[in-house]
Amino acid sequence: MLKQYETVFIATPVLSDAQMKEAVAKYTGFITSNGGEIVYEEDWGLKQLAYPIQHKTSGFYYLIEFKADPEFVANLEIQYKRDERILRFLTVALDKDAIAYAEHRREMKAAKKNAPEAPVEEPKAEEVEDVTEYDVEPVDSKEE
Repeated sequence: MLKQYETVFIATPVLSDAQMKEAVAKYTGFITSNGGEIVYEEDWGLKQLAYPIQHKTSGFYYLIEFKADPEFVANLEIQYKRDERILRFLTVALDKDAIAYAEHRREMKAAKKNAPEAPVEEPKAEEVEDVTEYDVEPVDSKEE
């Protein structure tokens, strides 16, 4: 029976776009060639790391949601460990609540992407309050 997983890996920041795409293609291909099914992919881009890893302070983050046999995850993680381009990785099994949350997150992201941006209206001159006068009494700092 296939279970749903989510894996995030951090690739070294010295990769070019073509090298990063090749690394992603390697892992998505590895998943599908071993009977897995890609559910969703998301490129999070170059981000700062919380602490240096292998003397690097940033890395390319990439998320893959997939369905696969539970025994496959160990093979995927071995591939991550063998790849010198991968700084860190984490693979977690998703329960029904996590799957529902992931679907909701994808829907919200798609809705945000497809929604036209509302124009930002500047306030009219008569709506802007004059802030030069205050209705505040001065406080004597010596009294307590």
